[in-house]
Parts: sequence; C-alpha cells; structure tokens
Amino acid sequence: MKCLVRWFFPSMKVLLGLMFFLAVLSMGERMMNVDGDLGRHLTIGNFILDTGWIPTRDVFSHTMGGEVLTPHEWMAQVVFALMERWFGLAGVVWLCALMVALTVMLVFRLSWERSGGWLSSLLVTLLAMAASSLHWLTRPHLFTFLFLAIWLKGLEDLFQRKRYGLLVLPVLMLIWANTHGAFLAGFVVWAVYGVGILWKTWVEKTPFTSLSGVFRDWFWVGGLSLIASLLNPSGVDLWKTSVGYVRNAYLVGHTAEYLSPDFHTPGAFPFLLMVLGILGVWGISRQKPRVDEVLLVSLWIAMALYSARNIPLFAVVSAPVLAKSIHTAFQEWAESVPWFKKLRDLDLRMHAVDSKAGGWVTFLLIVVFMAWTARAGLIPACFQSEVFPVRAMDWLETHPQEGNVFNYFPWGGYILYRAFPDIRVFIDGQTDFYGEALTREYEQVITLQDGWKDVLEKYRVQWALMPESSMLSKALERELNWEVVYRDQVSVILHRQP
Repeated sequence: MKCLVRWFFPSMKVLLGLMFFLAVLSMGERMMNVDGDLGRHLTIGNFILDTGWIPTRDVFSHTMGGEVLTPHEWMAQVVFALMERWFGLAGVVWLCALMVALTVMLVFRLSWERSGGWLSSLLVTLLAMAASSLHWLTRPHLFTFLFLAIWLKGLEDLFQRKRYGLLVLPVLMLIWANTHGAFLAGFVVWAVYGVGILWKTWVEKTPFTSLSGVFRDWFWVGGLSLIASLLNPSGVDLWKTSVGYVRNAYLVGHTAEYLSPDFHTPGAFPFLLMVLGILGVWGISRQKPRVDEVLLVSLWIAMALYSARNIPLFAVVSAPVLAKSIHTAFQEWAESVPWFKKLRDLDLRMHAVDSKAGGWVTFLLIVVFMAWTARAGLIPACFQSEVFPVRAMDWLETHPQEGNVFNYFPWGGYILYRAFPDIRVFIDGQTDFYGEALTREYEQVITLQDGWKDVLEKYRVQWALMPESSMLSKALERELNWEVVYRDQVSVILHRQP
C-alpha cells in the first residue's frame, strides 16, 4: 500500500509540475506567436538533421551569406526539429511545457531542502514561476531555466560533500553550452560560491583545512566545466559571441527583452514582490543569510534590473534563499505571535504528509498522454495568420519571386520556416550574428532615413515582404513605383519594376 501511495499519490512537487505543465500547454500557441524565432530554430534544426552538418557559415540569408556563424543553440534546435517531425508544432509546445514543469519541481525541491519549510517553499515557488512567466516562449532559453536549477542543485550538494557533481556538472555544461548562450549563468553562480568559500576563510576565519575538500571540488567542477564549454562547433568563439553581444549597447538597446523591466506592467509585479520580500525578511529576521546567498541574490537582482531577460534566472536562483529566509522568520515569530504558531503547526503537518507522497507514475502517465494528444493534433499549435504572413507565404508557393528579398525583421524566422532554401532572408531575429551594421541598415530602410534607397541597391533587393500598413511598403509603391503583386490585411508583397 505504501508503494502505491508513493507511486501514484502526487506530492506537492508533482502537483506543481503538473499544474504548470498543463498551463503551458494551454498557452502554447500564444507563446509560439510572440516572435518569429521559433521558425528559425526549426529551420536550422531541420537543416542539421537533413545535411548532418552544423552550420558554422551562414546559409540562411543573402546579406551575410558565407559569413562565420556561431551555432550556440544547435542542440536545442535539433531537439525542437525532432519534436516537430514526430508530433508536429504541438510537440514543441509539449517539450516546452515539460521543461517548465521540471524547472518548477526542481525549484520547489531546492527551496524545501534549503529551508525545511513546506509552506514557504510553496509560496516562493509560485511567486518565482509567476515572475519567470513573462519570458515563457517556445525558444531554447527554456533549457537554461531547467539547467540552471540542476546546476544549483549540484553545487549545493557539492557543498554538502555529495560529490556526484564532479561528473554531472561538467557533463551538464557540455550540453548547456551547445544548447543556449546563457550557459554563462552557470559560471556566474559557480564564481559566487567560490567567493563564499574565500569569505569563510578570510573573514569568518574558518580553518581552511575544514574547507579544503569543498574548495578542491569547487575548483575541479569549474575547470572541467570550462573545458566542457569549449567542446562546441565554434570553440572559444562561443564565449566571444555570448559576451560580445551583451557588450553591444546598440543591439541590447534595440532588443525588448534585454531592456530593464517596466514596473508599470503587471508582468513585472511578481519580480518586484520577490525583491521586496527578500529585502524585508532579511531586514527583520535575527538570523542572517550566508554571504554567498547575499552575493548571489544581490548580483541577480542587479542583472534582472538591468535586463528583464534575467528575471527568470533571478527567480530560479533566489527562490531557495527566499524560502529559507521566510521559514526562519516564521520560526522566530511563532514563539511570540499565536497566528504564526498556527502556521508553523500547519507547516509541520503538511511536511509530514507530503514527505510520504510521490506520484511520479501519475506524472509520467499524464505527460505521455499529452504527448499522444499532441501527435493526434488535439493541442492547438500554429503560426497565426494575424501575426505572421501566412497567406502571403501560401501565395508565394505558387508565385515565387525572383531575386533578393527585403523582409520585416520579426517575420524572418517564419519566412525561413516556410520557404528555405528557396528564399534566403535579408535579416531575422539572430541579431547576435547579423550585428550592429546590418541592423542599422535595416532600421535605416524601414524608417526611410536618408540613404534608404541606397541600402536596397547595395543588397540588390528585387522584392519586399512587409506589413501592409508599414511606411516602407507605401514608399516603395508611391516613390519607387514598385508593383504590388500581393496584398492582404496583414502583409504586402511588392516587386521592383524592370
């Protein structure tokens, strides 16, 4: 009987995972249509599967064709392409939902292990997932959310002298570095743990002999992981690309997700609550957090304030620390406040009940069943014609246009998905590759700045696929007398007159 309970009766960790798994499935189509990057990822993934070659030179655009390309997401792109081949676009949504679910479960587990508090872990996990949801998209960065949680678990266990991380963490870094460029977050966290060791030695005067084993393991994990990160198609250029993009003020400033969070929008409120909660509990509690916890949380607060893209990473890193601080405060206040004593008693009861539950079989059955529904086409997943030029691309299948295209930037990935290799785009969402120069030229054209016509001549553009209401489409038709060969409510195709 106990085995059946353990296998089938879901613990809170599993319930949270299932809840967010189903939630992401329900919103998957919206996540697909926020930007056009998924189309590019699927195109590159299918290209790798078809050719057996990981492209290190551009073959997807006519503007940068043959230029050096750093494939920093190739492994995720292959996985996405495989999911689409097996299950359709709904398979990509299913995979993203599973990654979010596993991240949720790991965050809850980390929070519970760090704090010992069931209620505080539940509260903080829900808040952390709400904060991270502003960047839930069907893109490879979801791998980073999951890998960062695994990385934290491995490092924390390493400090508890559980040494499996000596093997697991470098292998994880090998996969991470070939899956998403934010693998650098792992090294940031690793460095902060190292500072914590030095602080204990130099400031707290802890004898180094008691920390030497931890320091040795920490050092080897970092060194082996660094070597593992270089095992990618571009070697050290992967680091140059990841760091170089963040240092480019123009590109970062023209990418919405890299801008600072807008606290006038509801999506930023959970992040703000987490920050205020951490500061408030730290200020009130008599027991102070570890120095590495303070450094880690402070650093990720700063990075999240600098760029909203870092908010989900802040949420994953900070949740266990916040859960621990809240639980510690509960314990202190329960001694003198009856209401908090009741909360503490409830926490102990839920801790006892949840410790006996499991539910992994239930979780697997539901996940597998939803994979079947994805394959059967019962999960909605498509590129919406109100967002992308779906009908225009349908028309182009029977009316191909000759020459180079100038395309709307957010549609680049979708155009590749529908028409590569017959159409190679002017630009798409991979701005770390296209760089500042071409991005400026693109902006010059769509805003009709001085010299915009020269840019079209420079790249020998023969036709354009743009939003129907754009300034450029009207200028091409009226000023340059380009012929409108197709028009609908979303897009317009114009061709240069002979």
